[in-house]
Amino acid sequence: MANTSLDVAVPRGGRRSGSAEETRRIGREAGLGLGEPVFISLEGPMGAGKTNFVAGLAEGLGCAAADVSSPTFTLVHEYAGGRMPLVHMDWYRLEREGDLEALGLDDYLAGGAVLAVEWGDRFPGALTPGAVRLVFSFDGDGRLVSRLA
Repeated sequence: MANTSLDVAVPRGGRRSGSAEETRRIGREAGLGLGEPVFISLEGPMGAGKTNFVAGLAEGLGCAAADVSSPTFTLVHEYAGGRMPLVHMDWYRLEREGDLEALGLDDYLAGGAVLAVEWGDRFPGALTPGAVRLVFSFDGDGRLVSRLA
């Protein structure tokens, strides 16, 4: 399944961001063109821009972007009101893949939402076929957002 807006916003060679706002703009570009649910795994160290990307994604989907914050302690945030709902998860604090069942991962996957998961690489076996894996890294004084093949 093609995710054209994600392909454009984050091409295979990656895309450099010089600021939090640029990272948010990349997310917004991705969200503007999404027409179907997608599972996006956001991978990389703390402070690399994962949550800023999700705020932009929410804007692009027409969700309440001002409400976007890291779900590190709540584990799941849901944002409605856009073309599609956005579910923002954080797997950083989870101990084992079995904990995903208690979060309702299967229900979210079946619910027709865009699912953006920070630290998705903690449980690669839980990533669905066709999941888009974005890697955020530090690049000098900016950030680099790349796609894993």
